[in-house]
Amino acid sequence: MAEPSDRPLSGEDQVGLDLKAIARHLRDEWDEVNARLATMTEDLESVFAASVDSNADDEHDPEGQTIAYERSQLSALIRAAQAHLAGVETAIARLENGDYGICAVCLQPIPAARLEVRPTAATCVQHAAIANG
Repeated sequence: MAEPSDRPLSGEDQVGLDLKAIARHLRDEWDEVNARLATMTEDLESVFAASVDSNADDEHDPEGQTIAYERSQLSALIRAAQAHLAGVETAIARLENGDYGICAVCLQPIPAARLEVRPTAATCVQHAAIANG
């Protein structure tokens, strides 16, 4: 997704949320996660580039194990950041479409306290619990 739009939003929606503040928060979070993702991706590319010319055997060379661990850890952090970024982008799209703060399952308002803690929430607590098993 491209950078979030600066489309003006009305002040509050039907469940009493301050949409302008939420939009600012989500855009700030998008910027922060995107910057962190870029840095981690560069770091991972550096780890790969540094190991290209080495003859390290991940299994038997002590340094090879460290490099493999770094690659694995950075890859996992990148996947988590990508998932978080996707959640932020989805929340921004819901905000722009006018259905932010409405549970995607039961179509009831998501409590403001839940959205304050987890601004990317697409479901109420009840349906989030069911989805997470």
